[in-house]
Amino acid sequence: MVVELADLRSALDNNEVVPCFQPLVELGSGRLVGFEVLARWQHPQHGPVLPDNFIALAEKNDLIWQLTQQVIGKTFLSLPSLGDTLVLAINVSPIQLRDFSLPSQIRAEADRAAFPMERLTIEITESAFLDNLEKAKKIAVELKAMGCKLSLDDFGTGYSSLLHLQALPFDELKIDRSFVSTMTNKRDSRKIVGAIVGLGHSLGLSTLAEGVETEEQAEMLLWLGCERGQGWLYGHPVKADQLLATVTALEQPLSIALRAPGDDWAVSSLEALPTQRLAQLQAIYDGAPVGLCFLDRNLRYVSLNKKLAEMNGAPVSAHVGKTVAEMFPAWFPQYEPYLLRALKGESVADVEIVRQGASPGDPDQVALASYQPAWDESDEVIGVSIAVMDITERKQAERALVTIRESDAHQSWLADFNHQIPWVMDAEGNNIQVSSVWVPATKFGLANRRNLGWLEALHADDVGPTMKTMRDALRTGKSIDVQYRVRDFEGEWKWVRSRGSPRIGTMGEILRWYGTVEDVKGIQTA
Repeated sequence: MVVELADLRSALDNNEVVPCFQPLVELGSGRLVGFEVLARWQHPQHGPVLPDNFIALAEKNDLIWQLTQQVIGKTFLSLPSLGDTLVLAINVSPIQLRDFSLPSQIRAEADRAAFPMERLTIEITESAFLDNLEKAKKIAVELKAMGCKLSLDDFGTGYSSLLHLQALPFDELKIDRSFVSTMTNKRDSRKIVGAIVGLGHSLGLSTLAEGVETEEQAEMLLWLGCERGQGWLYGHPVKADQLLATVTALEQPLSIALRAPGDDWAVSSLEALPTQRLAQLQAIYDGAPVGLCFLDRNLRYVSLNKKLAEMNGAPVSAHVGKTVAEMFPAWFPQYEPYLLRALKGESVADVEIVRQGASPGDPDQVALASYQPAWDESDEVIGVSIAVMDITERKQAERALVTIRESDAHQSWLADFNHQIPWVMDAEGNNIQVSSVWVPATKFGLANRRNLGWLEALHADDVGPTMKTMRDALRTGKSIDVQYRVRDFEGEWKWVRSRGSPRIGTMGEILRWYGTVEDVKGIQTA
């Protein structure tokens, strides 16, 4: 419909323009983080009037601040009853970014409702800078000084976005819905979204995608590393009297919480890279036997693999976009010194980290971590690459061996074994300690004493029966008693007997096996 100026003036005089609120969510969890505020006008005769039909008219006739004042004044009064964590995002007109009084006007409305400026994001479109970038910059800096965050709206649809990113203190890039709506079926759109997310990460900016309507779109955005989204998937804009119901509905986010493909993919913005390189890097991440991740300069997770997610006890999708401090507040003080050293350009290797068990009685987790700075082409550190190896079992084995060696009874047993060769085996059947007597007794070197290398010393006919006996013992916890042949240094086969018993933990689990090998039948030829 065509809106007459007189109708708009009447609407403003009668306080008919109201705010509506569209949810902003965290993509990885579906958690509600705030709302974008949208102006709505319910015409008494014609019904709802689209913003495009009255915003431009208000701008043209110097009514835009009166309209904005009505909307944000009602907005600030609506939110305090919903808690103190939800944020608001409000659009300002390009014309308003030429008015030096804009920051003070916004502050006055916020003060009137006792609304904290730190919970407010001002969304600015690129067209706001075309006439006078310097004036817009001064206003933007003043808004930032008041505590507001700044978001560059509809990023990627203008002509000079990179200049604006360099010139103004933005906190967020908002990905235009035109790219989001086509990214699942157009590779170019997906590449553009990946590039925007990657640019945001490299500049330390968060990213928010608008127009998210399907879970497929949301999952792809999450995979590309986008932190937040809004759109019909999470809810249509609602009036103030529906806010509480909307917040309550989104307090149970699991129905829309997303995960990266298979939840074992490394989530990152690598889609902006050539496909072949993406596949190569993805294979490295997925196949790595250690935990891997990349943090940006703000120590936010940009990417990580499933191995590290398992070690951390949280899914891959729960990490992305969160800082290490947010994910692990209790453990962060241990990590922080090494992370800060890496951000300064220092490589920090082989750091032993001890993380206390989640509950009383749970064993501590011990990890070996390396922190490597990542550099861009201008030799500036843009983040930290981390590799983590879980060495909990190794440390437990070392402590167990120390305990054994310090035991008088065990020392006596070792000193008086005669023809017996003592051994220690872990719960999975790998030898972790075998006496050096095994070397002259079997012709096999030191390398064959550990893990399952001792099996190579057995006669081929005896490997199968021996393995069967071992598997049965490992499964049932029954004592081991098995005979097999080994070849000595003179090339002769001799029969030996291996016997052992498990050490049982407080929960009935097998901790270690202890036993001996002895010559029982003398030398026989095969």
